[in-house]
Amino acid sequence: MVKKIILDCDPGHDDAVAILLAIGNPNIELLGVTTVGGNQSLEKVTYNARAVLEKAHAPNIPVHAGCARPIIRDPQVAATIHGETGLDGVELPEPTRPLDPGHAVNWIIDTIMSNEPGTITLVPTGPLTNIALAARLEPRIVERVKEVVLMGGGVHVGNWSAVAEFNIKVDPDAAHIVFNEKWPVTMIGLDLTHQALCKPEKQRMIEGIGTPLASFVSGLMDFFRKSYAENQDFVDPPVHDPCTVAYLIDPTVITTRRCPVDVELRGELTLGMTVADLRGPEPSAEECHTQVAMKLDFDKFWNLVTDAIRRIG
Repeated sequence: MVKKIILDCDPGHDDAVAILLAIGNPNIELLGVTTVGGNQSLEKVTYNARAVLEKAHAPNIPVHAGCARPIIRDPQVAATIHGETGLDGVELPEPTRPLDPGHAVNWIIDTIMSNEPGTITLVPTGPLTNIALAARLEPRIVERVKEVVLMGGGVHVGNWSAVAEFNIKVDPDAAHIVFNEKWPVTMIGLDLTHQALCKPEKQRMIEGIGTPLASFVSGLMDFFRKSYAENQDFVDPPVHDPCTVAYLIDPTVITTRRCPVDVELRGELTLGMTVADLRGPEPSAEECHTQVAMKLDFDKFWNLVTDAIRRIG
């Protein structure tokens, strides 16, 4: 069954791969891309989203710009990881399609309300500002969304602090709203995405496709590898965001654990921590609307990514 998704992102090297995976897999219908300030400024990440779609021969997919900053707190960017453009390391094509008019939050609401209930999945891979504001502006979308599959947080791991992941830490208030709404939420956090390492043999597998797009992705990974080695002591970079799309294509790629999850808003040392309560037996879906990703099928994941890049051509 083809799954309709809205990809809310802040490209970002791994966001770019998530876009390509969504375009290149026949089981995903990418209705549109919405952007949010995160890895870089809103202007930069919005340009990057349009440029990646151009590179993937998919300029017909709409792109709507969203929130430039968190709901309450000062904006932060991840230039140490993604560079000054947000997609350093490659030459980006000039987008041929103008930026679509209208704010991303309004477009998300309109799209969900105009489709049948239970048919659209929200896939946020950046700060959750757009998604939280959409839920507040039009609460009826919560019961109409099929599920929210997000990249963010961590059960045992942080990266923007000792206990908090970047996407949650930069707008914890938005994350608190998203996790506490009653739609089904799957958290694809650092416990899982740190298993999605771009090892040299997987990068060579992509390069072996022999297309300009494959070379583009390899260039992204070259820069990502260098920035993660210099700033977070990784030998190979973790490719976080496409894990969300891979899970929707084939849920067997990821093993999840159902448990209550909330977001810390007041802790001096723990702001933005995603607190997962793993005590006791695993609750049912009726008892608990949140689950967390724990284990990745590494080869199956990279096969999906590689096949999508090959299919785009």
